[in-house]
Amino acid sequence: MLPRKSIIPEEFVLPVITPGLVRKPRFRDRPQKARFITKSGACNLAHKNIREQGRFLQDVFTTLVDLKWRYTLIIFTMSFLCSWLLFAMVWWLVAFGHGDLKPNRMGIDPCVTNVKSFTSAFLFSIEVQVTIGFGGRMMTEQCPTAITVLIVQNIAGLIINAVMLGCIFMKTAQAHRRAETLIFSRHAVIAVRNNKLCFMFRVGDLRKSMIIGASVRMQVVKKTTTPEGEVIPIHQIDVHTENPIECSNIFLVAPLIISHTIDKTSPLYDLSFNDLLDSNLEIIVILEGVVETTGITTQARTSYMPEEIQWGHRFVPIVTEEDGVYSVDYSKFGNTAKVAAPRCSARELDEKPSILIQALQKSELSHQNSLRKRNNSMRRNNSMRRNNSMRRNNSSLMVPKVQFLNPDGSQNVPET
Repeated sequence: MLPRKSIIPEEFVLPVITPGLVRKPRFRDRPQKARFITKSGACNLAHKNIREQGRFLQDVFTTLVDLKWRYTLIIFTMSFLCSWLLFAMVWWLVAFGHGDLKPNRMGIDPCVTNVKSFTSAFLFSIEVQVTIGFGGRMMTEQCPTAITVLIVQNIAGLIINAVMLGCIFMKTAQAHRRAETLIFSRHAVIAVRNNKLCFMFRVGDLRKSMIIGASVRMQVVKKTTTPEGEVIPIHQIDVHTENPIECSNIFLVAPLIISHTIDKTSPLYDLSFNDLLDSNLEIIVILEGVVETTGITTQARTSYMPEEIQWGHRFVPIVTEEDGVYSVDYSKFGNTAKVAAPRCSARELDEKPSILIQALQKSELSHQNSLRKRNNSMRRNNSMRRNNSMRRNNSSLMVPKVQFLNPDGSQNVPET
């Protein structure tokens, strides 16, 4: 049996309908580059093949602090349980050696009263280590060994308490917790400031407590190759920053815009707008300072990739004075506005200063044209509104024609 043919010929269906339905696969022009520092400040680095694991045990306290909370709580619980069980076994052996576990032992004082089994020895171990006395079990002066065990358990319990409670306190008061309220703008900008191209970003503190001696450092991290052919995957270059008060420390009472002038000493000196998009660099920002309330040094970090740098933009102001108080609108913290900026590199701008003048003139002309168009549109709208209102008034003032009928049925139109 022959297959049933369609009404539309196959010669028309395949070349015309199929290309419109099938989507071509889309490929990224540029593979996504791995970040060295994430936006939250964590180091995107994995340590592998570490053979000398014993070095971590040489600094037990730091290892315990660096562990995750679930492992810390497990170690905290198991340390006390193991110590209680260990000394419970010791107390049971002391009672067994003295003969206190025999059922028919009369007239001889035991080392510890009412310790008749391992369960009672475990309860007595808990009472000794946590200094709780319920009155049912107590130690007598019959056994010098029991006195020695009591002293050793008290010392061991104090050491465990000091280490574990100190570890819990350090984990709750870690410096990176304070860094959660130190924020950076999601994007950085490059614009003209004081006739120079500048790299700028905004930093702010959400808490009212101050960061004492706060300082900002910048580094450019990129993959470089030396003239000898050596490949350096993470080449760090320090970048000079200029904060608004022109000193080494910043007074972070309100959000500030940190600027870096792209001059001859800057690693961004030869980068134009197109070169920046094709570069493999990463700009790392580090904010350090001392927490006012705790006195602990804290550090907040972030980084900016080339696609996170907006060329020809400037941050909008967010600090205003209202009723004698300076108000900060954090909803506009990362907002930017377009400004005139040449898309050439800073080197070309230094060699040809006329480029900046031409860019500013074009920006001024475009601004004047936009103002002129806006004024023309406003005038046109006002004239249209005025004409419409005049027509409406004239229509309301018009007198309608009145026709009178004569008795014979003819019309009498009054003269005007």
